[in-house]
Order: sequence, then C-alpha cells, then structure tokens
Amino acid sequence: MGRPKATLPFGPERMLQRVVRLVGQAVEPVVVVAAAGQELPELPPGVGVLRDRRPDRGPLEGMAVGLRALAGRVEAAFVTACDVPLLVPSLVRRVVELAGGYDAAVPHVGGLDHPLAAVYHTSVLGAIEALLAADRLRPAWLFDQVRTRRIAADELQDVDPGLESLANVNGPADYLAALARSGLEPPDEPPVGPREGAC
Repeated sequence: MGRPKATLPFGPERMLQRVVRLVGQAVEPVVVVAAAGQELPELPPGVGVLRDRRPDRGPLEGMAVGLRALAGRVEAAFVTACDVPLLVPSLVRRVVELAGGYDAAVPHVGGLDHPLAAVYHTSVLGAIEALLAADRLRPAWLFDQVRTRRIAADELQDVDPGLESLANVNGPADYLAALARSGLEPPDEPPVGPREGAC
C-alpha cells in the first residue's frame, strides 16, 4: 500500500478508526488486535487494544488473542480486518443473527469464504490454538473442524446490496475507489506503492 493501512486517511478519520466506529454501531465490546509494535491511530475509550503473542502468524493468531480476551464476556465475536472502510453495520448484525446454533458463520460469495467478515463462537478457541500449534494458519482449516454456517450472497444483499462490506483495500487503486464510493476526496499524498517497512 505504501503506508500502514490502519493509519490511512479516510475523510476525517483514519481507516482503523472508521472500521472500529462502524463495527461499534453493530456490536460491543470492540477489541482491536495488532502486531507487536504496530502503530495505531487513537481509538475511542473502551476499545481494547491487544497484541499478537507471536509474529507472522496471520489472522488466526489475532483471532486467538481476541477470542481469549472476550471469553466470558460474550458468546461470539464478529471478526473483521482494518481495511474494510465500506463495512455496513447491518451486515455485521445479519451475520451475527445467522450464526445462531453454529460455531462459526462465514459469508461464502463467489466460491470463496470470507473469514474476516465472519462470526466465531468463543468455544472455537481450542480448535484455533490447535491449528496454530500445528502451523496450519489458514482460517479455512477451522471451518472444516467446527460447525460452520456458510452464508450465501443472497442472504446478505438486502442489507448490503453491493456486498461492499467484503471489499478489502489491498492497494492504492482500491483505496482511491473506496474513497470515491464514500464521496470523499483523496488525501494530498495518496499511497503510491510499497515502501520499505510499510505493510
């Protein structure tokens, strides 16, 4: 991207601030899991900030840290990434609703699971820890081990017609397109591509 996604300007906010705000309109509490030493923008009071225990373990590591912190406080958690600025709170609520009776509920669109737009019961923590211990770091392996509800596109499109909640900002073109779809102007110096030390 050319700079850390979490701190990218998105209107009056940074991208992570926007995602936290949108998630917080649908569920609470909100917990952010970041890499050790990762720079984060200022977040609202009450938002928990946790750090990965081990580096370079992908989303499963963050999920394990977050679910451990939430165990005993909630039954399940909606998990997302910091780079989904078009997230629709009503889609979060819909996925939570459809997760009832399952260990996980994941949108399955275009033949692909979207594990970072999914709900996980805190009881899957043991299965996640076992996958991490075996160096099996893909969330798809979790879905094979727990009772998973795959959610079709047509179960979500009444609350998010374009399924923009599933659109990650993976590069400068995606970032500029997301700003435009939100009616926002790009910053004076948009990202221009990878630089050393940027994620």
